[in-house]
Amino acid sequence: MLIVMRQDATQEQIDAVVRVIEEKGCRARPIPGGERVSIGVLYNKGPLDPAGFQAMAGVKEAIAVTRPYKLVSREVKPHDTVVRVGNTEVGGNRLSIIGGPCAVESESLAMATAEHVKKAGADIFRGGAFKPRTSPYAFQGLGEEGLKILAKVRETFDMPVVTEVLDLEHFDMVEQYADIVQIGTRNMQNFSLLRRAGESKKPVMLKRGMSATVDEWLMAAEYIMSEGNENIILCERGVRTFVRHSRNTLDFSAIPVVRRESHLPVIIDPSHASGYRDQVLPLARAAAAVGAHGLMVEVHDMPDFARCDGGQSLYPDQFALMCRQARAICDIFASS
Repeated sequence: MLIVMRQDATQEQIDAVVRVIEEKGCRARPIPGGERVSIGVLYNKGPLDPAGFQAMAGVKEAIAVTRPYKLVSREVKPHDTVVRVGNTEVGGNRLSIIGGPCAVESESLAMATAEHVKKAGADIFRGGAFKPRTSPYAFQGLGEEGLKILAKVRETFDMPVVTEVLDLEHFDMVEQYADIVQIGTRNMQNFSLLRRAGESKKPVMLKRGMSATVDEWLMAAEYIMSEGNENIILCERGVRTFVRHSRNTLDFSAIPVVRRESHLPVIIDPSHASGYRDQVLPLARAAAAVGAHGLMVEVHDMPDFARCDGGQSLYPDQFALMCRQARAICDIFASS
């Protein structure tokens, strides 16, 4: 249930509603808005009578929330969430662009790539310090050394950094260095990890599971938000199908659905969706046209020598072209 307070509701009236909710054995989540405060009612074991709340001082209305995901839904928060990260934002009308290598391989390569992506207009730098790989013999990342390199990139180029956390064991370490903590496709339903991300003060990027429905994806985001972290960025990275011409199938139809159902910003990763460099640019253009709030793209200074996913990484000049074209497309729709 969602309790919508009147515009002139006092803090004492809000506190009184919260107290009644908790006395019923539920959890109250105040949600500040532009004009009024709403209060989400969570963990109720059965239906609640709205009449009891509507009779309370300062309450405008009590609304039943029909979606299984509560806090991430537009029923609870109609206006868009904009996630502030360092000196930039993800959400709103401007297309955010995240660029960098799949994995942090060395300081020299990370710094060279960061210089290119910054010059091309990227807002955020990406790079994996810990890499989940299908083969146990593949490059697994540099660990804390890679995190320190990312911190140097942030300091040198004034760009926030995003990197993936694989498990609870390393969450504190990743949280210490990263500006955005990424939860990858393989961990989308790692519920212990989601709850820990919900306790974090850092924004979280949640990638869609490779076989997950949109509802399952939003429910995973609900796990994070239910623990208190409201700064969540959703990332569509393609789903597994029977095709062989690309690594995954990029589900463009998920973007308007997510934007209708949720207030959270949603971006697209065309690199992991395609797996092939020549597909990334057209998919990025389509992502801008379909209404994604941003792009996360793999870029490498020397992709032919990359230790991880070089075949899907753009050359710096290709990335610069992508930035210009995708933002031009986004601007067309933003001004219409």
